[in-house]
Amino acid sequence: MLTTSLVARLNTIVSRRILGIDFGTKRMGLAVSDALGITAQGLPTLERTRLADDLERLRALAEEYSVERVLVGNPIGHRGGETSMSQRVAEFAEKLRQRLPCPVDLWDERLTSAEANRTLRESGMSIGKRQRAVDRVAAVLLLQSYLDFLENERNRQGGAEE
Repeated sequence: MLTTSLVARLNTIVSRRILGIDFGTKRMGLAVSDALGITAQGLPTLERTRLADDLERLRALAEEYSVERVLVGNPIGHRGGETSMSQRVAEFAEKLRQRLPCPVDLWDERLTSAEANRTLRESGMSIGKRQRAVDRVAAVLLLQSYLDFLENERNRQGGAEE
């Protein structure tokens, strides 16, 4: 028998999905968290077309996965400053906010594409396969770094309460 508190907890767990986006001008890498908000799984890369179509496909994905938050990789400079690409990302995130009922946040993605390329290169994957996979892997790394941050914050706050 399900109690009211158990049902409430299950509903909370199921609705904790986050969609991660590695923004690019030609493609966007995509990842979604599992229902518990612990791990990031890659989704098929979105081949960019028109902005309106891209936004609609992302809205449909957010609805399909019942996401409660969208995370867009913010390519800030190595010294922490804004870049021309981070300005484009901020504009895109604002347009996405206008289409979605959930928060859209920017998350530091410095080096995620470089790390994705390194990981794929070390796996022995051919150049062609790496090029097709790098955006998805970068989105997974981006989202996983955010999920790990959230877990560390929960642990830190839990330790402070003891």
